[in-house]
Amino acid sequence: MSERKNIYANPYLAGFALGLTLLFTIWVSGHGLGASGAIKNFTITLTQKFAPSFAEQSYFFGSFDTSTLWNQWIVIMFLGVMIGGFLSGAVAGRLKLQVDKGPRATIAARLIFAVIGGALFGIGAQLGKGCTSGAALSGMAVLSTSGILTMMAIFGTGFAIAFLFRKLWV
Repeated sequence: MSERKNIYANPYLAGFALGLTLLFTIWVSGHGLGASGAIKNFTITLTQKFAPSFAEQSYFFGSFDTSTLWNQWIVIMFLGVMIGGFLSGAVAGRLKLQVDKGPRATIAARLIFAVIGGALFGIGAQLGKGCTSGAALSGMAVLSTSGILTMMAIFGTGFAIAFLFRKLWV
């Protein structure tokens, strides 16, 4: 039985395509790429819809205008990324449910660390006014000092944390 080789895009071509996508996004919407804002907008919209009195009393939830679809451009972009990723996985034959982990990690430990890491990254994205793609990628595209510093902090922190937890993976 032959094993199917994974099909991945050329990283240089993918990086170039991502750059073109970023420029197109800025040209069409006036905004760069970003994902954490979509989760925030979705949460705020649900809160305003299902708990309007709470949202009105809260500065955070009450200060956002989520009344029109165009104000939700980032949600539309996020959905496009999700659909595009799904289609890419389906076309490449990599569409399956799995938990990747190192040989010394259990599935439970991997999922716990993933949830903790995701929560910390979400908090950091909110405090930093954007996620990796919004603050770093889009910031660097316009030569923003904060975008360059954000990318350095993300990679530096990732390297330090990977050093601390490498025994779970190798």
